[in-house]
Amino acid sequence: MNSTGKESRHLGIHIDRSAADVYAYASDPANLPAWAHGLGATIEKVADTWIADSSPLGRVTVAFTPDNDLGVLDHRVTLPSGETVHNPVRVIADGTGSEVVFTLRRQPGTTDADFERDAGLVAADLARLKGLLESD
Repeated sequence: MNSTGKESRHLGIHIDRSAADVYAYASDPANLPAWAHGLGATIEKVADTWIADSSPLGRVTVAFTPDNDLGVLDHRVTLPSGETVHNPVRVIADGTGSEVVFTLRRQPGTTDADFERDAGLVAADLARLKGLLESD
């Protein structure tokens, strides 16, 4: 078990849509329930904060980096404990399509099995994003 939290894994997927299209969809927190199941089935904006109430982790808040032209979709998830998890995500142009890369960071105390499970969940989320965007 690596309990230091100093391990990262880059998970990526090619999507046959422009980087601008992918960024526009994925950067809208209202779309998260459709593809990012780890954050829950519902999300709502309360004042200036996005809150996912049905998350498997409990009530969490999600905050994206400001809109930008660089494809940066970094976001912070604040857990009920107050702990904040930073999730680096990039949408990178690739010809007429794009690649979405999520950097999964191992949190302190995470077992190898849990880290592998988390990687599988992120890969499934990315596959859902691809399916949604390529079916339009």
